[in-house]
Amino acid sequence: MKEVTQALLDLIAGSPSPFHAAANFAAALEAAGYRRLREESRWQLQGGGRYFVERNGSALIAFRVPEGEWQGFQLTAAHSDSPAFKLKPQGELAGPENYLRLNAEPYGGMLMATWLDRPLSVAGRAAVRTAAGVASRLVNLDRDLLVIPSVAIHMDREANRGRTWDPKTDLTPVLGLGTEKGTLRRLVAEAAAVPEEDLLGGDLFLYVRQPGTALGANEELVAGPRLDDLQCAFACFHGFLEAGQGGGAPVFCLFDNEEVGSATRQGADGTFLQETLGRICAALGREDPAELAASVMVSADNAHAVHPNHPEYADCGHRPRLNGGVVVKHSASQRYTSDAVSAALFTELCRRCGVPTQVFANRSDLPGGSTLGNISNTHVSLTTVDVGLAQLAMHSAWETAGAEDTEHLLRAARAFYEAALRPDGQGGWEIGSR
Repeated sequence: MKEVTQALLDLIAGSPSPFHAAANFAAALEAAGYRRLREESRWQLQGGGRYFVERNGSALIAFRVPEGEWQGFQLTAAHSDSPAFKLKPQGELAGPENYLRLNAEPYGGMLMATWLDRPLSVAGRAAVRTAAGVASRLVNLDRDLLVIPSVAIHMDREANRGRTWDPKTDLTPVLGLGTEKGTLRRLVAEAAAVPEEDLLGGDLFLYVRQPGTALGANEELVAGPRLDDLQCAFACFHGFLEAGQGGGAPVFCLFDNEEVGSATRQGADGTFLQETLGRICAALGREDPAELAASVMVSADNAHAVHPNHPEYADCGHRPRLNGGVVVKHSASQRYTSDAVSAALFTELCRRCGVPTQVFANRSDLPGGSTLGNISNTHVSLTTVDVGLAQLAMHSAWETAGAEDTEHLLRAARAFYEAALRPDGQGGWEIGSR
């Protein structure tokens, strides 16, 4: 468990933005022998081949083409992004007095107060001029650079009595004192290794500098930034890499922009998955509808654990606990796409490999958010189950989860990929092995 936790924390530390996360997964795929495909090129695939394709530098889909007979796709999906502050194109604000501040706006539904009084830095991608045209470069300023200071209790006597936060007024980060305007541009250009005049733009985010850690009396907890959703992405990815061959073609999906609705070309509400699966079928001489009808997706995005100080927010009978196993998520409004059959199929696979499971539904008067499963299904109709790992303080700058649960989902993903799943023609699924 400690090795898995440390590997997860290493991934999070090296993934301060969605662009870094996707680059880290791509590097791991190449190290494991996967070949990078380009969307603008014709694909030639063969049995036994390992491939992946990126979109926007922040999303990717990896897959293997089995040798011999196979039918359908077996997919897991997670997302690369987390709530954060994104810098505006004109990123600097001079004053008041001798302060130099940054002009940032919220990305996603964050717990804003958790970003106060922490060392912050900047990471993302830069667009730069080259002799050939315009190139994209990963950048990470990678130093304690910024702070969003609280107002002292002496000046804000209502600070501990509940309040709302105005991002424009209350949450503007300070870059320095007496610092000349253009400092941020200079730092980003240095990180991109280009002259300032060749820096053309960027998609830049603030991130928490403090590294994640194991904690608890027996190190049974893991805490850090971006657990939602890099914990699920990590577990599904390693289950994908480690799995032997099952009955279908294994696919791992990492989407971007889930935290802002997924309605982008690199999001689950875009065409990335639909086009990729269609191109696989076309390259192999298969019919899309038949393959999709025999396919199953596990949509993995973290879930709410029962809160130790506010258990009343959990629904009666649906109270996931940390280290209690993989959470299967349900919603009558189809914010989660699990149904009786898809949930039972996943739960049975977990039972067979010794992974505990739990169930979650929102309290009826507290509707939750949606996630990847139902959104992607509007474009690619698949039997889908929504799952996650129980965590506390979701969308905080610093989240807490169970250390054992990372391995629970990894083992479940591996077992899912290794199963031979077949529709039984009567609304159910047969589970076999290849």
